[in-house]
Amino acid sequence: MSGHSKWSTIKRKKGKLDEERGKMFTKLIREITVAAREGGGDLESNARLRTAVATAKAANMPADNIKRGILKGTGELEGVHYEQSSYEGYGPGGVAVLVEVLTDNKNRTVADIRHIFTRHNGNLGEVGCVGWMFDRKGYLVVEKGSIGEDELMERALEAGASDFVAGSDNFEIYTEFTDFDSVRTALDKAGIKFATAEISMIPQTTVKLDGKQAEQMIKLYEELEDHDDVQKVSANFDIDESMLLKLSEE
Repeated sequence: MSGHSKWSTIKRKKGKLDEERGKMFTKLIREITVAAREGGGDLESNARLRTAVATAKAANMPADNIKRGILKGTGELEGVHYEQSSYEGYGPGGVAVLVEVLTDNKNRTVADIRHIFTRHNGNLGEVGCVGWMFDRKGYLVVEKGSIGEDELMERALEAGASDFVAGSDNFEIYTEFTDFDSVRTALDKAGIKFATAEISMIPQTTVKLDGKQAEQMIKLYEELEDHDDVQKVSANFDIDESMLLKLSEE
């Protein structure tokens, strides 16, 4: 499991994601709106929108919120026009960091992102400086205890998954980017519940951190994630789970 995925799993177990539900809803609505604007409001023909809606439903977002987000995207309701952008940089210890945003003011957002990097011993880089270190993959997590390992692995591979990993608390399923929607749909129809189901940037290699650098990296990651315009942060840090648990208590 990549460092940022492991950190998200720990936060979910600690209930911290529930504390951030309002902000999470705002980010999900932006994704729904942009997906509907780019591909239309029909879930059947718009895979990105279908995934965004499924993620919102999994987060228990009210159906009316989802509907309004779609209508804003299709222009049937007035809404803010968001632009997609991404930023790349380095965190403590040379960790590669990718930041995906949806913003209505790129100048403001890039200034904020640069300031956050600098404050936590990192630096914003040029486009392409670290993107090559990641692969865009489908990423699904199923908590252990909800289904047997052999059954889940068989179902996942039959559905088209490219890899299956049994972790200490979760099963991780990886797919090619183009196969994510069909794999997620097949497993969902089989009644399998996901702790996570998303398109993610998976690092090809990781950078081991501990001590002060680990603490700085988590603070950088958390502040980037907390920014209103940031949709997703990916990073190739590797921090021992015991250290992550300690940092989650702070």
